Amino acid sequence: MRSYILNETNWKSVKQIDFQVAVLPWGATEAHNYHLPYGTDNIIAERISAKATALACDRGGRVIVLPAIPFGVNTGQPDVKLDMNLNPGTQMMILKDLITVLNRQGIRKFVILNAHGGNDFRQMIRELNLLFPEMFICQVHWFKIPGAQEIFEDMGEHAGEVETSFMMYLTPELVLPLVEAGDGKARIFSIEALNQGWAWAERQWTRVTKDTGIGNPALATSEKGEAFFKVVTEKIGDFLYELAISNPAELYKDKEV
Repeated sequence: MRSYILNETNWKSVKQIDFQVAVLPWGATEAHNYHLPYGTDNIIAERISAKATALACDRGGRVIVLPAIPFGVNTGQPDVKLDMNLNPGTQMMILKDLITVLNRQGIRKFVILNAHGGNDFRQMIRELNLLFPEMFICQVHWFKIPGAQEIFEDMGEHAGEVETSFMMYLTPELVLPLVEAGDGKARIFSIEALNQGWAWAERQWTRVTKDTGIGNPALATSEKGEAFFKVVTEKIGDFLYELAISNPAELYKDKEV
């Protein structure tokens, strides 16, 4: 039993701990090229949350990991079989209900640990901040943590070298041999402003990639996955610990000149 994983712990343990932070892993259920499972984002979100929280708790932080949400925003993939979509409006309702529980029970620091590129909770957090002024609400995208460039050759974006390496390390039994994988070639917009990022439109996934991947997984290894998993979980573990022991009234400081 891990007392910091709500799925595994019990009321006898929970009633004795004054939790400071709740972590919600949030993934997606979608195709990941030909070689990775549909639950890739969920597995990664859960494993990172568990390890990072363990590291924070080892230092004295009181952090609890909630059960993961396994569905994400997949509005650009309606024609990919069994890519499950949860609209942003539905995500907002889920968050509002869960935060209502945490706020009522005095757990007022809340972290959404996101593992799916289609999820973005910023605007929801803005709205939730007005509804729950006592709460500190934030999101963490593991895939935006620096350090991957020092380990991987092809950064990719989806089911490429990075995610494949993670899964080869975490759940190798669920990864098909790389000879089964597509090359993850992806098309880009014909309008340059959309490629540069200052203009944005949702991509129609099957018009961008034939195998649902973006990024070549050919160079993925379990060793690379283990190395970056350590980087990611240590950084998030540090963050969770700092957040746990922080005073909400002292979250800001003067910039050093």
